[in-house]
Amino acid sequence: MIYLDYAATHPLTPSALSAYARAAGVPGNPASVHAAGQAARELLEEGRAAAATALGVHPLTLTALSGGTEADNQVLLSSFEDLSGHLITSQIEHAAVLAPARWLSARGVAVTFLPPDASGQIDPEQLRGAMRPDTRLVSIHHANNEIGTVQDVAALAEVAHAGGAAFHTDAVQSPGVLPLGLMGWNVDYASFSAHKWGGPLGVGFLYSRRGQDLPPFMRGGGQEKGLRGGTQNPPGVYAAGLSLAEAVAAQPQTHAWLLARHEQLCARLANESAFRANHTPAGSPKVASFSVPGADGEALLMNLDFAGVCVSAGSACAAGTMQPSHVLMALGVSETDARATVRLSFGAATTRQEIDAAADALIDAARRSGG
Repeated sequence: MIYLDYAATHPLTPSALSAYARAAGVPGNPASVHAAGQAARELLEEGRAAAATALGVHPLTLTALSGGTEADNQVLLSSFEDLSGHLITSQIEHAAVLAPARWLSARGVAVTFLPPDASGQIDPEQLRGAMRPDTRLVSIHHANNEIGTVQDVAALAEVAHAGGAAFHTDAVQSPGVLPLGLMGWNVDYASFSAHKWGGPLGVGFLYSRRGQDLPPFMRGGGQEKGLRGGTQNPPGVYAAGLSLAEAVAAQPQTHAWLLARHEQLCARLANESAFRANHTPAGSPKVASFSVPGADGEALLMNLDFAGVCVSAGSACAAGTMQPSHVLMALGVSETDARATVRLSFGAATTRQEIDAAADALIDAARRSGG
């Protein structure tokens, strides 16, 4: 099997698995005052501290939760708890932002969905023109999960702040691939999900700049400084924090390796007329997207699966639906071509041999699927 779907889930790294197993041996609830509970609390806070150090922030600014979707929902829904005001986001955000934005819009919140340019960029001046006196929040992702476009979040945050709004970025696809700089970006909120960098599934962090705490989204026993109710997951947070530190430390080497594999694949397909690239050349090297005009998209994926190559049609959250990518359609790709698209995404464990084999399989699958 050749696994090229790292943007959906990065396989659990051996060190993350080891960390999780060590922590899972501690039976206590971190809210309990007895020795077992306090041992679990120590693991929880050790994981949070490791994540905070890797991100260059204070541990108290990180809320541990279930992942990027919950983090995005908390920022958007808690920011508009009274269902008034104005939200700005983009047309190419992940569903974890678009779905709550549409939910808010249906209930009276004014929402502006900014269109991207041809490369998927959101221009700061475009954002400036969309700002209103009642704009409370701007939510623009850092790296796109389908085409790899990297936004200038620092410039976008500056525009939002100048207009009196807070700024949130979904940075789920960035750790271990792109340089991170939450303090330099000057964002108010940022979402992270551990399974995108090799940590466990179902664990993530919401960064909230100090003094920017939101009303709780999950209400319960007052855990996470009262910001997120529910019993915490010490083994998950411990493994997430340690694996994030490992991923961030290796980021320069990982970026170079991913870029080489990205360029290798593109070179193999450059002379194949069946393929049209959708990804941003200067974007994240983790992601490559190709449309195969004329191909049956479902047959394309099935043929690749039969060949033992694991890829996706786009966002993993839309997997199984065969719906055309909203990201590609926002860039002007036709619905037919958007349906006949494959996204390949790489990790540090992706080999040269796997790229060559995947390229052969892609060419064969395109031929078999009518492209």
